[in-house]
Amino acid sequence: MKPTDTSNPDYFHKVVDCQWACPAHTNVPEYIRLIAQGRNADAYMLNRDSNVFPGILGRVCDRPCEPACRRGRIEDKPVAICRLKRVAADLSEDIRDRLPRAPAKANGKKIALIGAGCASLTVANDLLPLGYEVVIYEKLGETGGLMRSNIPRFRLPPAVLDTEINAIIDMGAELRLNSPVESMKSLLDEGYDAIFVGSGAPHGKNLELPGRYDTDRIHIGIAWLESVAFEHVDSIGETVLIIGGGNTAMDCCRSSLRLGGKDVKVMARKPRNLLKASDWELEDAEEEQVEILLNHSPEEFVIDKGKLVGMKFARVEWHDDGSGRLKAKTLDHIVLPCDDVILAIGQENAFPWIERDIGLEFDQWDVPVVDEVTYQSARPGIFFGGDSAFGPKNIIWAVEHGHQAAISMHKYCHSQSMTDRLPYGVNLASTKMSIHEWSYSNDFDPAERRLMPHVSLQERFKKLDIEVELGFTFDQTVTEVERCLNCDIQTVFSTKLCIECDACIDICPVDCLTITHNGEEVDLRGRLRAPAENLEQDLYVSEGLPQTGRVMVKDENLCVHCGLCAERCPTAAWDMQKSDLVIPYASDEPVCPTKRKAG
Repeated sequence: MKPTDTSNPDYFHKVVDCQWACPAHTNVPEYIRLIAQGRNADAYMLNRDSNVFPGILGRVCDRPCEPACRRGRIEDKPVAICRLKRVAADLSEDIRDRLPRAPAKANGKKIALIGAGCASLTVANDLLPLGYEVVIYEKLGETGGLMRSNIPRFRLPPAVLDTEINAIIDMGAELRLNSPVESMKSLLDEGYDAIFVGSGAPHGKNLELPGRYDTDRIHIGIAWLESVAFEHVDSIGETVLIIGGGNTAMDCCRSSLRLGGKDVKVMARKPRNLLKASDWELEDAEEEQVEILLNHSPEEFVIDKGKLVGMKFARVEWHDDGSGRLKAKTLDHIVLPCDDVILAIGQENAFPWIERDIGLEFDQWDVPVVDEVTYQSARPGIFFGGDSAFGPKNIIWAVEHGHQAAISMHKYCHSQSMTDRLPYGVNLASTKMSIHEWSYSNDFDPAERRLMPHVSLQERFKKLDIEVELGFTFDQTVTEVERCLNCDIQTVFSTKLCIECDACIDICPVDCLTITHNGEEVDLRGRLRAPAENLEQDLYVSEGLPQTGRVMVKDENLCVHCGLCAERCPTAAWDMQKSDLVIPYASDEPVCPTKRKAG
């Protein structure tokens, strides 16, 4: 194998699995260390650089970082990364004087943002400090988009939304509430330098079955949640069926319990391992006595004298049809009684307000074609992000879309190539303080993951806006931060200093180091002290060692970043160095007015 190029930002970044998995690449280990040091405001601001909404995401993020957490490779549960983000937000002192500000003089460029959700707000966050005049069009009477209308208050309090959204609006954005955009052509006529569409995926999917339109007690999930959020709906029948197995279904069933539902069931077509809902969402619903019935395929709404009285389902089992696809076999049928049915089977985009003769291209699903690098549509100057760009995902993906679209809009407005973007960089700095002392806590804490305290079942149903999760206590926080393995503190090797004494190999507690002759990767992986079977995790391979020409090989999958190799090495061939991924944002892109290039 060729010697590993650790100067490539992707190498050490990929070793930090949590940051690699986060769409916005939040620096997870560093903010956890800051929390451990009691520097909650610093942790909050570090979070805000990348994810913009630490308090919001600390409650409702889909947590792609946690399944990737290296702690999960040595025990069952990963570090509670998401909930520690909330700790930094809840315990941070006033940080208003540290927030970005708009300059006194505008840059002469005016942009329109459609929708006041997370994607549009991220664009505003990145472009307002650069002097852009930003106008936000929102069809609802409040900001937040689906964050406010579809996430129940018992999960995400309005005060948290208002605090983080207003931090952006107060930079100087012009906010036009109750102002739906009804014509893209008319908006173009207003002379904006660029337009960003962050309108989300606002339409819930319907279920066209017999009886669907014979009653008014069948509801579309996201529309129903919006009605609940804005207090247009304050009750529901005692027996409720939720159709669907995603996070929206979990929000619908838990909201139903708070509005009068006594017997609430979630009906899912697939087995549990194929449900789209996050494990913790399922667990929270079941804790509240919601019954989740799997492998039930809806077939008919049962109507009696104009009244919804039940729903017919086929009980199915799934098997591989031989081509790798699952196929359902009907076992029997069942009718379940109900007063209301809520359909939470997915969301989709809809753009009736975008004319089809203005230069945008639409795909086979009647959705605008969007470049996955620049986020620009086929019509120059019109950009998309969040759910409106590539379909429903989650908040953290929308934030990353906003960051990337802001770079493109900034470069577009200054006639620069949008594909000529700054690359990621990496900084490495030694954490050595003395021969056997490091500037980070490297003691392995065997403690299990802390359990999030919850409001009691008796209390949480009294009001719709009682936040169920209470947040970690101080003692819980202290224990949980120590579970982080500091995966961004890298073992950096200097080939020329190695004397092949094997001291590092002898002391390594997880057998991740091997000195051996080089070879092809498959061969080399099989000759290590512990076979390197995780092919998604790279091997570190040194240049030929000065004594024998053999190579030092490290299996990054096993390393727990304890620093014992560096402490034991008599020649300092090993060092523990902090790797810091340098992420370019719109403010980092150098622009100057020139003739616009293609891109």
